[in-house]
Amino acid sequence: MKAAVVTGPGKAEVLDADRPQAGPEDVLVKIRACGICGSDAFYIAIGGIPPRQGHTPLGHEPAGEVVEVGERVSGIAVGDHVVIDPMATPGNIIGNGGAAGALADYLLIENAVRGTSLEVIPDHIPWQVAALNEPMAVARHGANRCRPKPADKVAIFGAGPIGLGATLAFKSLGVSHVAVIDLIASRLDKALRIGADAVLNSADENVVQRLIELHGAGEAGIPGSPARAGTDIYFDAAGVPAVVNTALAAAKKGATLGIVGVHKEPVLVEFVNVMSNEITIVGSMGYPDEIFEVTNDIVANWRKYALIVSHTIPFARVSEALELAGTPGAADKVVVTF
Repeated sequence: MKAAVVTGPGKAEVLDADRPQAGPEDVLVKIRACGICGSDAFYIAIGGIPPRQGHTPLGHEPAGEVVEVGERVSGIAVGDHVVIDPMATPGNIIGNGGAAGALADYLLIENAVRGTSLEVIPDHIPWQVAALNEPMAVARHGANRCRPKPADKVAIFGAGPIGLGATLAFKSLGVSHVAVIDLIASRLDKALRIGADAVLNSADENVVQRLIELHGAGEAGIPGSPARAGTDIYFDAAGVPAVVNTALAAAKKGATLGIVGVHKEPVLVEFVNVMSNEITIVGSMGYPDEIFEVTNDIVANWRKYALIVSHTIPFARVSEALELAGTPGAADKVVVTF
């Protein structure tokens, strides 16, 4: 079989590899689609992840078809369409420094347990949509960390894949209003199409003032301080300091700021503001419980999730796909198909 592997700093190649064989407790999956994550570009840039520096298999957003099932595996059959938890085996995580990646023709799921390492999905779900399961679990966990209530009003910064996934997550969790903020008009159009209640283009709109118009005015912790928005939850899916600064400047007393975007530089925070307005700041990483929680929502709303995918590229052109996904602003979500 063929597999995409980081072979050195700035270098990824498609190499020949042995097709795995399923043991009694394993499942072999023919990969049909695998999304490309920003972390893949990072792994390529640094030449891989120890202890496999210089030979790091890529791909951790897979969907595929079961082609072999071990005799001791239950609930899984040959021909099943499945999504996979790449983190299910902490010592050998798929595509993140483990021995195997999902940007390959086949992927062996060792000690396969339905609902733990993989889950069956209906056959009508397009492969490129099924491959969103892993990043959408990241978005869902971020939304869950904010502990939204039905009456809450939410502002999401960043309408890339995670921001759009968070929009769907918050709407699925039943919040009353979701506003999405971005600089790119096409992304904001997608946000509206998947169900955002309002969008704001921060290039030409006063975000704080627009949030006050949309969500009403909120109580400030210090009397006489500048106007605060009635927004309950601010969700940073952009990972830039301006988002944190804008959110904290707008946040009313008791608001929550959730951070899921990766910040590549330190952010200065005025903690007197955080204290006086009793703002809760929560971080979010991965998906400890959400990897298959989000699957049902993807199945139920797959046409909306499909809008998140901007490019599908065949595995024969995987180098092109990796370059496109690693070029800032060139694509929203790239999925490799097999």
